[in-house]
Amino acid sequence: MSLKGAVLAGWLLCALAAHAQFRVTFVVKQPSVLHTADTLYIAGNFNAWDPGSGKYALAPRPDGSGAISLSLPAGNYQYKFTRGNWGRAEVGAGGAGMANRELRLSSDTTVRVQVAGWSDDYSQAPVVKKHSASVHVTIPDTAFYMPQLKRTRRIWVYLPPGYRASGRTYPVLYMHDGQNLFDNATSYAGEWGIDEFLDSIARRHGKEVIVVGIDNGLGKRMNEYNPYSFQQFGPGEGDRYVDFLVKTLKPYIDRHYRTRSDKANTFIAGSSMGGLISLYAVLKYPGVFGGAGIFSPAFWTASGIDQAVLRRAARVRSRLFFYCGGRENSTMVPDMKRIEKEIRKVSRSAVDEVIDPEASHNEAAWRKHFPAFYRWTIAGAGRKL
Repeated sequence: MSLKGAVLAGWLLCALAAHAQFRVTFVVKQPSVLHTADTLYIAGNFNAWDPGSGKYALAPRPDGSGAISLSLPAGNYQYKFTRGNWGRAEVGAGGAGMANRELRLSSDTTVRVQVAGWSDDYSQAPVVKKHSASVHVTIPDTAFYMPQLKRTRRIWVYLPPGYRASGRTYPVLYMHDGQNLFDNATSYAGEWGIDEFLDSIARRHGKEVIVVGIDNGLGKRMNEYNPYSFQQFGPGEGDRYVDFLVKTLKPYIDRHYRTRSDKANTFIAGSSMGGLISLYAVLKYPGVFGGAGIFSPAFWTASGIDQAVLRRAARVRSRLFFYCGGRENSTMVPDMKRIEKEIRKVSRSAVDEVIDPEASHNEAAWRKHFPAFYRWTIAGAGRKL
């Protein structure tokens, strides 16, 4: 069988597996009768963590509990329950913070949950998260216009500690989900700590870089970070999002900051859907990006990614860093390895892979492994491919 035939056959098998749906029913009991009149909602990585979507409202039951049934592909899921927003989310006993609930779905199942408490019952005032962004992080625009998508977006820029005094030029790393990169106060699932890490290597005379963070669009993340339409989330807008990065944002950054604008000094990175769109950006613009950090890529949402690799990867000669956790969605590691294998066959790119068998799908894991990506992809960018 030809390479193209093998890839297409493999994609077909994966597509069939991805369409196998299982029914999971959540039955949720409240800690008291205080809020039994309130509507309960489920939010998780299957609905972009929307805390108050009507599609994910639980139906009330006579005993005061709530229930909802969902059809989901096999895999690992994280979720929590709310009463409509994150200010009224479930908490642990006594109001303590709690980790996301986890579900490994491989068959039809019923999950019974006892909520220990609600966050708004333990504080008269909302909990204010402290800002943690370094002094080297700025927000040049809270409403940067995206002409390709006809929307605006907040943009973050991290400048190396010596930027203002040195007169030097610097490589640039573009990253998605800007809310979660630098500042605990804006993060919705923890921050990567990009600024703390880069500040620390600057003190040790490591290779420095400008980082540009682009906020995800609330309610649009699953569309903007996917080049392909997906039944669960709707039309893909990834082509236009990547065009925005290359044709609008990058020229702006190169005009306003002292950058090294060539391919060898331009990088892109992100996690989950951000990992998917980072790889796609390199495939679509192989002459722009010299490397990519592809963390926990959500290839299961991208029906056309295999064909894109087959058609375009031969033109890619970049440094590609793939990372995945062993406790993520059960298809995550096999999907990533499949795409890596396809790339290695047709591309002269340097490919590195890290799999952390105990890591889940979260910012804590990506924060832990960002330094490895940085050292191999950006600090190692001068090595001949």
